[in-house]
Amino acid sequence: MVQTIPKQLLSFDDFIARYGDSNRYELIDGEAFDLEPTGYHEEVSAFITTKVCAQIDAIALNWFVLQRGLLRPSNLGMTAFRPDVMVVDRNELTKELLWYDQSILTLGSSIKFVVEVVSSNWQNDYARKVEDYAILGIPEYWIADYAGLGGTRHIGKPKQPTLSICTLVNGEYEIHQFRGNQPITSLTFPNLKLTAEQVLKAGR
Repeated sequence: MVQTIPKQLLSFDDFIARYGDSNRYELIDGEAFDLEPTGYHEEVSAFITTKVCAQIDAIALNWFVLQRGLLRPSNLGMTAFRPDVMVVDRNELTKELLWYDQSILTLGSSIKFVVEVVSSNWQNDYARKVEDYAILGIPEYWIADYAGLGGTRHIGKPKQPTLSICTLVNGEYEIHQFRGNQPITSLTFPNLKLTAEQVLKAGR
């Protein structure tokens, strides 16, 4: 469950001073959110991380996986997202002015792939982050809704566990949804052989 901290608009510097030592919090439009990940949420994140790391190693890319790193879009002064999984391009880190001192990313060009595992605050994952991650130019964004929490306008009726894979095309995301035993398709990792169920059930 995600709990909203009593509303008090924070600048990015205020947020870092108050919550920077913990990876439980993110900042959206000046409002801090405690992500409160459940154990199952963490299993799904860890499963995706394991599979993606294997793909990166297999094709010897100069990328690495960052879990719950802070992404502060340079065009959004009071927002700092904390995605569950990010694939980072080491070659781009020389352009990241904050990275070596604070492990904070600001440029979409540094990120090749991002995942949000849905919690009770699903609105941000399905709406706000779809828009902002596309503006940042992140090529692929997964929304792993293992409990079917998203609104019916996003995952339909009846609500059910859904993996939404958003692929950037001409500056906007094309969204394809996968459920059950459907094999997933990833442009970033085309050799990834998984079904939606394997991802959403964390390999169980």
